[in-house]
Amino acid sequence: MTDSRRRRGLMTASALLGGVLVLSACSGGDSDASESGGSSSQAQADEAAAQKSSEAQIKITPADGSNNASINNSATVSVSKGTLTQVTMTAADGSTVAGELSADKTSWKPSVQLERSTTYKLSATAKDAEGQEAHENASFTTVSPDNSFIGNFTPEDGSTVGVGMPVSINFNKEITNKAAVQKGVTVNTTSGQEVVCHWFSTTRLDCRPEDYWQENSTVTLKLALDGVEGADGVFGVQQKTVTFKIGRNQVTYVDAKTKQMKVMQDGKTVRTIPISAGSPDNKTYEGQMVISEKFKETRMNGATVGFTDDDGKGEYDIKDVPHAMRLTSSGTFLHGNYWGAKSIFGSVNTSHGCVGLSDTKGADDPNTPAAWFYDNSIVGDVVVVQNTGDKTVAPDNGLNGWNMDWAQWKAGSAA
Repeated sequence: MTDSRRRRGLMTASALLGGVLVLSACSGGDSDASESGGSSSQAQADEAAAQKSSEAQIKITPADGSNNASINNSATVSVSKGTLTQVTMTAADGSTVAGELSADKTSWKPSVQLERSTTYKLSATAKDAEGQEAHENASFTTVSPDNSFIGNFTPEDGSTVGVGMPVSINFNKEITNKAAVQKGVTVNTTSGQEVVCHWFSTTRLDCRPEDYWQENSTVTLKLALDGVEGADGVFGVQQKTVTFKIGRNQVTYVDAKTKQMKVMQDGKTVRTIPISAGSPDNKTYEGQMVISEKFKETRMNGATVGFTDDDGKGEYDIKDVPHAMRLTSSGTFLHGNYWGAKSIFGSVNTSHGCVGLSDTKGADDPNTPAAWFYDNSIVGDVVVVQNTGDKTVAPDNGLNGWNMDWAQWKAGSAA
């Protein structure tokens, strides 16, 4: 082949290659194509494609790729200008999450609480009025235990408690943004009493009225803590409403001087019971105390509360203390006593700080004073201990915030 023929062949190949590039390009082209209406044709095609797409607009919350998502309010799907025809949500292990579609088919949400530290995928399909489909997909990860907090609360939902029972919330992480967290905690009562919350520490929040709850009223606790930042990078995950009832008004007065206990219901004395309080060497705390737990029988070992012999063992270790009712978290109980002589009750204080009532071994005799008081008491009842010669119990030692006056109590609010 001569050089001239080779050059003409290369020029022809180049022209053909250029034509291929022009035909495969998404835009542009030579002046001849432009003049012949190529761009106009492409614009018309784009417009036609747009006209054929669905008008339905799907929105998934949280946004694709989100972290620290709520386990309560995440994974909502909504659509405008259309209706949802299919929503599928799966966890990282492939399991399907059950959900609920609204009656008008414009929204969807999970019907179960999500798990923490879990990645979920959502796929949604919708149709507009013309039957054109729209699709949307998203993936997000819920908040981890390390980045979330919960509050363990008392009393329990649906319970009936005494007039002294505060709402007490113990958080599993330290709260530094107390105002934000307290804003998410509301307590209301049908009696109309003002309720104020008090921070005892960075992990404990108690709420109560100025005076004891009104008997036969209903109290509602709402925890709206989902997504609330309690500390830097640590978010709440609870969204819960708790309702409990206040029973009859029972307040018991223990007098360590007379060694008698007067049980009052609705302002009337219903029974007087002889007792034995703390000895002169181990006086019982004074003050207003709230029954926080009840045990028909329990073990009491002196070593657990600092009463030990020289060998380090407890000064006492009674494995079947009957009819025990806790008054402080440090170990003060009002309980039955079967090991002491019957003559001590009403005459001498002999205990290590508890309040003892006459009882029998086995907690199976309903006729003893201890059994009667146990059967006629509920968690939240108040026991006022007087004339022991000891200091007043600390307000945070048990559920005993009533030993703080109203001004002091309100000063501990972050609201």
